[in-house]
Amino acid sequence: MPDSRIERSVAGPVVGVDEVGRGPLAGPVVAAAVVLDPKLPRSLARRIDDSKRLTPAERLAVYALLPAYARFAVGSASVAEIDSLNILRASHLAMSRAVAALGLEPTLVIVDGNSDPGLPHPTRCIVGGDGICLSIAAASIVAKVTRDRAMTALAWRHPGYGWERNAGYGTAEHMAALGRLGVSLEHRRTFRPVSEVLATTY
Repeated sequence: MPDSRIERSVAGPVVGVDEVGRGPLAGPVVAAAVVLDPKLPRSLARRIDDSKRLTPAERLAVYALLPAYARFAVGSASVAEIDSLNILRASHLAMSRAVAALGLEPTLVIVDGNSDPGLPHPTRCIVGGDGICLSIAAASIVAKVTRDRAMTALAWRHPGYGWERNAGYGTAEHMAALGRLGVSLEHRRTFRPVSEVLATTY
């Protein structure tokens, strides 16, 4: 379970950062930046974990409680930016936007993974950070809930792909719809098999 040892060891704001949505075939990549209140109740801290380990209901319950005990912001990179920059650089851009949107000067930014996003702040990358650091785990929840809601909204505009259920990942449902309906404006054209569908269509 994640804890706040790293956050407590540093004087000043420690920002946890994580992103969601590197792997899907459609939709934006979304990052969140979170600063937890040192007075975060233990009862809530015990419920914060890597978003992948939580059920949708558990994520939503934690997300609803976070505003009272955390300062957070989100940033995203669009499908066009993903296709023009590549997914790694687009993820870093989303992280930069999330940290900037916090509107504070961090003492330290702790980022999930091993790739430094190049922020203008002291940064530490932590592999598996969403299962180690409480603020990164909280960021993973905020990013996941935010992106899932965005994909549900996009599903209304682009029906048939099941994004409200698969969040743009390449599930059997999504793949079947891609073959049946073709490529939408929200699909990542540089990602296979989207690029393969385009190649056979045009």
